[in-house]
Amino acid sequence: MDIIDTHCHVIAEDREQYPWSPIGGKASAWATSRPVTTEDMAARMDEAGILQSVLVQATTAYGYNNSYVRDSAAAHPERFLAVGTFDPLAAAAPERLALALQGQGLAGVRLFTSGSTVPTQGEWFAAPETYPFWRAAAELDVTVCLQLRLGAATGQLVDVLERFPTVRVLLDHIGYPDIAAGPARAGKEVAELAGHPGLHLKLTHRNLEPLHAVGEEAIEFLTPVVESFGAGRIAWGSNLPAAEQSLPELVDLARTVLAPLPAAARQEIFAGTARRLYSSLGRLGS
Repeated sequence: MDIIDTHCHVIAEDREQYPWSPIGGKASAWATSRPVTTEDMAARMDEAGILQSVLVQATTAYGYNNSYVRDSAAAHPERFLAVGTFDPLAAAAPERLALALQGQGLAGVRLFTSGSTVPTQGEWFAAPETYPFWRAAAELDVTVCLQLRLGAATGQLVDVLERFPTVRVLLDHIGYPDIAAGPARAGKEVAELAGHPGLHLKLTHRNLEPLHAVGEEAIEFLTPVVESFGAGRIAWGSNLPAAEQSLPELVDLARTVLAPLPAAARQEIFAGTARRLYSSLGRLGS
């Protein structure tokens, strides 16, 4: 099966060339305890049978300095493309976005509004001051990865999607729905967002681990989500090395949980959706 990883992180050994400046002032534990360089990532991809990967900025190491993911993608254009963290509140955000995409080699951008080192969910991504950014993102036809937690930020997410219906948003970790508390309820919560056509879901180990843990009940989450969004709006990402497992183990986890889905749906989730989210993936290595 063709596999593209839409969510993995790389950390350079050289901290002088690539200094750390984590958002929130605190680095994530995984970045310090089990970093993976670009070269290491390529080797692990070979071991796992992964053709191409999207290097998502390690925000809790480098903050808004996207140099390493940009340089990594430039050095290995046949294997990688880069998604960098972006500040939509900064001055001249539309112009900066265009430069990042057209002059600095980014294939997409990420807004990091909540995470392991940013425990309070930020609502700033939907503030009126960000509207020029969202308008530019739609005009530039760029995929915007959005790291947030549903519940705390669902209202703001819906506001953005309603104001900018043509913008393409890829929701990191599906917004961390509480699958453990009830797969059916979590599935319904996510499925209710499917009416916004620009919203896509990034399925990672943050979701696959709890789905695996609930066993046969996993289908109670998968069925409403896949039926409402369609597999063509869902993309798999490993989240290595934030995920502790090896890359082959993460691929096997996804295959196991998604086994009840039709083969065509699994192919969309593992590769087809990624190629539509990032059109340059189809040209890498060609």
